[in-house]
Amino acid sequence: MKTRVLFLCTGNSARSQMAEAFLRRRGGEDFEAFSAGLEPKGIHPLTVQVMGEIGCDLAGQRSKGFEEYLGREHFHYLITVCDAAEQNCPRVWPGVAQRLHWSFENPAAFEGSQAEKLAKFRQVRDQIRARVESWVDEIAAG
Repeated sequence: MKTRVLFLCTGNSARSQMAEAFLRRRGGEDFEAFSAGLEPKGIHPLTVQVMGEIGCDLAGQRSKGFEEYLGREHFHYLITVCDAAEQNCPRVWPGVAQRLHWSFENPAAFEGSQAEKLAKFRQVRDQIRARVESWVDEIAAG
C-alpha cells in the first residue's frame, strides 16, 4: 500500500507544488503525492521555471483547493508547508492519520528584482527538496 501524502499551503502556487513534485520523484512507487491550497491561485511561473531548471516537470500538476480532498480522500500524512496554512487549516480533517508542519518562506511574497525573486524561489526549492528527501529516508528507515 502506498503512503498517501497531501501537502497544503495557502495558494498552492509554489511550496506545496514543489513538495508534491519532489515526493513524486523521490518517493517512487512507495508514495502518492498531492497538494492543495486554502486559497488556490494557480502555479506561479517562477515555480515552473526553477523546477524545470533541475529537470522536474510540473506537467500534470494543477492548483487545487483543499475542499477537493477534505473528507473525500484518505491520507497517511497531511503536511502544511507554510505557517498560515498550519494556523488556518481545518483542525479536524477526516481521513488524515498524521499531521506534520514544515515551515518554508513564501517565495511568491518576496519583494525585489526579478533576479532576486528567482534566487528566492531557488533557495526555497532547495530547502523543500532537502526536507522531502530526508523525510522519505526517515520513513524508509522505519
